[in-house]
Amino acid sequence: MPTNSAIQDSLPDFPSDSGRLFIVATPIGNREDFSPRARRIVEGCDLVLAEDTRRLLALARELDLHVKRVMSFHDHNEEEKEPEVLALLKGGASVALVSDAGTPLVADPGFRLVRSCRKAGIAVHPIPGPSAPVTALSAAGIAPLPYTFLGFLPRDRAGRVRLFSSFATVPTTLVFFERKDRLEASLADAHEILGAREVAVCRELTKIHEEFCFFRLGATKEYPRDLLGEVTVILGPALERQVTPEKEVLALVRERAREAKPRQAAKMVQELVQGWSAKDIYDLLLKEKDAG
Repeated sequence: MPTNSAIQDSLPDFPSDSGRLFIVATPIGNREDFSPRARRIVEGCDLVLAEDTRRLLALARELDLHVKRVMSFHDHNEEEKEPEVLALLKGGASVALVSDAGTPLVADPGFRLVRSCRKAGIAVHPIPGPSAPVTALSAAGIAPLPYTFLGFLPRDRAGRVRLFSSFATVPTTLVFFERKDRLEASLADAHEILGAREVAVCRELTKIHEEFCFFRLGATKEYPRDLLGEVTVILGPALERQVTPEKEVLALVRERAREAKPRQAAKMVQELVQGWSAKDIYDLLLKEKDAG
């Protein structure tokens, strides 16, 4: 399949009959953020892989995009669809990959396909554009570098605690996506492990009702409540000591355990220290008792 001339004009020099995969960023809200180059690529490709075909077709109607062929390609069918897509690429087809919004692979499907293309010697081209983590960081006023993007947080508390604990001693800003119905619980877990860090909850980015909500972890009265869908959350780096030394924690919990039950003592101490969950403190106390 020969590559469309509009695509060829947007690329470095490659044989016109070679298959190519394009990673195309789409708007995260404002439709005007869809670039002219992205339009040329999407309209010129033989196939567009879409995380949600309905969303892509809605975008096409709004922007008057003319798409030749669309295939559903998401987390649940990526492994199944990959051989068919690779065969098309090896046959010389041009394929574009888009997600629901933003830059594909950044918390969206496509990693397996890109890796397979690289291993097979198939050219992969980024068509850059909107990305919610970078968009939020650029306007939040919280230290942007270094930052770590965590994607979507685990749904369960144990998973979130493990994740936050792994970054408790890392001097970095953390960025993640969360759903409105889990936001309060996730912020509570972050506060337990990371302490009173700066927070920005960013909603409706690039849209008319765009909003940045600022507060500190632990200030529960300031947590935003009236939210829709998913939000981008930024946690600033620790401003103080990040993890209380074990000896200090042990001394505190020993003192509290003289007057309270072990679990209650652990909860009391957790409010006084940083980088320790109540469970970690309880386990530390039990470990000392077993050793003694």
